Amino acid sequence: MVVVGATGLELVYHGVLPGKQFLNQIDGACSVPATALSFETVGPSESGRFYSEARHRSVGYTIAYPPAHRPGDSLALVVMLHGYGNNHATALFGMSPAQALALRVDDTLLSPMAMVTVDGGNGYWNPHPRDDPMAMVVHELIPFCQRKGLGLAPHQIGLMGISMGGYGALAIAERYPGLVSAVAVISPAVWTTYVQARAANAGAFASRSTFDAGNVIAHVNSLKGIPVRIASGVNDPFHPGIESLVNVLPSRSSVVFSAGCHTEPFFLEQEPPSLVFLARHLG
Repeated sequence: MVVVGATGLELVYHGVLPGKQFLNQIDGACSVPATALSFETVGPSESGRFYSEARHRSVGYTIAYPPAHRPGDSLALVVMLHGYGNNHATALFGMSPAQALALRVDDTLLSPMAMVTVDGGNGYWNPHPRDDPMAMVVHELIPFCQRKGLGLAPHQIGLMGISMGGYGALAIAERYPGLVSAVAVISPAVWTTYVQARAANAGAFASRSTFDAGNVIAHVNSLKGIPVRIASGVNDPFHPGIESLVNVLPSRSSVVFSAGCHTEPFFLEQEPPSLVFLARHLG
């Protein structure tokens, strides 16, 4: 029993069995410096629901405006996609959408832009039978925001996401390359094969063909000309897939590999620079 236990612990530590990240947290491999946040007086937000034909259900959303702006103003738009188990109200970590737009980074306020979050379910932002969150974002949510003056030319649209939402942001940008002007993702949930994805989360993709259509590594050339920022902790379980993606990324990409795991402290650390990146390219 001692031998089996020790072997099991070794397999866990090397990521063969689930639990490596738990051990990393114990031995400090997931530690990142505490992130100090500073905000300007926040702008207004509006939250509500609309019926999504693509998702066949009612979905919640929040639209936030930057300081000194209000509904009706014409602004660039950031579409922030939440991670697995989250929703429009919990898409960001450690801050609300309105606070994110009021961040002061190096004592400088972000360029004005709006942000929208929406309920995408747990289907990794790709099509499933009677639930297509990708179509909801592209054909319902963005036009809904554009009718409010957000993301209309000459203003631009950016995508941001964490974990599952990071994968979704990349997948949407690749499927609709003319839609967005910049992408910033944190710890994107990138698998290299359908077998790997199904073993980790059987509900992530409806079929092998759906995985192939949404394989962000295979379709990476669709990101050519789009500024992309990717941040990953080197002890993140998704890091091997992210490395494979980064190895084939087109130019105009910004890559940050640093200490950290697939945990909230790393997400929070990378939110401000991701927003700075988007503000710079959408401004």
